[in-house]
Amino acid sequence: MKISIIKPGMLSTVQDLGRYRYLSQAVPVSGAMDQLAHRLANKAVGNDDGLATIEFSYAEASFKAETDVLAAYSGDGAFLVFNDELMPAEKPLFFRAGSIVKFIANPVGVWTYLAVAGGWNVPDVMESKSTYLTAGFGGLSGRALRKGDVLMNNQSVSQVSEQIFDQLIKKGIIYPNWRISRESLLPQDRQTVRVVLGNEINWFDATSIISFLTKNYSIDRRSNRMGYHLSGTPLVRKVKKELLSTAVTPGVIQVTGSGDLVVLMADCQTTGGYPRIAHIAAVDLPSCAQLKPGDVIRFSEISADEAEELYFEREHDLSLITTAISLKYIKI
Repeated sequence: MKISIIKPGMLSTVQDLGRYRYLSQAVPVSGAMDQLAHRLANKAVGNDDGLATIEFSYAEASFKAETDVLAAYSGDGAFLVFNDELMPAEKPLFFRAGSIVKFIANPVGVWTYLAVAGGWNVPDVMESKSTYLTAGFGGLSGRALRKGDVLMNNQSVSQVSEQIFDQLIKKGIIYPNWRISRESLLPQDRQTVRVVLGNEINWFDATSIISFLTKNYSIDRRSNRMGYHLSGTPLVRKVKKELLSTAVTPGVIQVTGSGDLVVLMADCQTTGGYPRIAHIAAVDLPSCAQLKPGDVIRFSEISADEAEELYFEREHDLSLITTAISLKYIKI
């Protein structure tokens, strides 16, 4: 399966679930900003979750199917359109060779993921296909996609993918009558972000802690794949000592010297010296990633045990989805 890029959009890169084994060597995780949407796009075409997808930011992108293609998309950044028809998300889509597929604006979010049966075939760099633009490695030659780029899938596809592909061709349809419900896996209130308080929470005065947990913050225009800067009431430190650089990961919320908040995202550094006031619960990080400049959020405290329980509940649901899709096709 092969596509060619007609319009790359604002920022389009190849991503997977990231590279975690090289943090000790100061290599960022990278990977999909919204890992839930990335995983669901893969599941919809019978892929393993870790296979590479194309991550599109916002809209105004398009591609041509150079061969017959089995694909799926997920995420809040754009809608997929073919022949002036809106294609449903989170379900397999069959495009004949020569099809022109476009992304149009979805005002809800930022990131959209396009999976193909077998995953996109780009070289592994440090055990991952993810693009890290700052250092220029991974993905397609370490860069964002450009007009004229050609991408192919891995030739080895799963049995589920083959079954989906064959059945859609046999029935002469673009997509089946089922889809994965991404909405059921997201928090009902996407403006409230659940956090576990961090190691340096007591470095801030009581008024600042109360402010952090009660007042609204908005996403600043300076935000990018490395971190989301938040606009709001600055926090005041009562502890004046400096923090030695220590480990940080995506989801950590740091407080800068001026009292502003920064949420570390997929391309964040591996160590940092700013105090860590909190860490976003893993189940809320995907919806947090979809926030746009100007969007308003608030933080709600939960315990580490609660965050862990929520994570395992979602992983259980994702496992059931994988099983349901495989049984639907393999056992037919």
